[in-house]
Amino acid sequence: MDPYLLLKWVHILSSTVLFGFGAGTAYSFWSAHLTREPATIAKVGKMVVRADWIFTGSSGILQPVSGVMLASVAGYSLGESWLIVSYGLYALAFACWAPVVGLQIRATRLAAEAARSATPLPPAYFSAMRLWFWLGWPAFTALLAVYWLMVAKPQLW
Repeated sequence: MDPYLLLKWVHILSSTVLFGFGAGTAYSFWSAHLTREPATIAKVGKMVVRADWIFTGSSGILQPVSGVMLASVAGYSLGESWLIVSYGLYALAFACWAPVVGLQIRATRLAAEAARSATPLPPAYFSAMRLWFWLGWPAFTALLAVYWLMVAKPQLW
């Protein structure tokens, strides 16, 4: 198989997994949160954290590696303006995603403790979820912009 086509396939597939699982796990966790049921949140949270590590995390590593390789094989300078902006946006998305996973773990543990003790969700849970929610938006928006840059490849300066 042509190395360019293989890299392109890997890059597109990993971007699809990254974005799809990111949006899917966020939707699942937020939906569980809206129930305000500690047992539901704990159960869904455990699955979400696992899916984020396995799918979002692995594709998040593969994405920049395959992107740099693909750009090189396609003959683009790694200093192209659209690539530089993509690097920054990707770094922003990662800088938001890494604490989001920690917040998911914290919220899941707090929900599990509340479920075990048959108590309401504590204020720390709601603080974690508020921060989780707000960190998700810049990551989501940054990845949408990276998608556009991958497709359009505009000369920005």
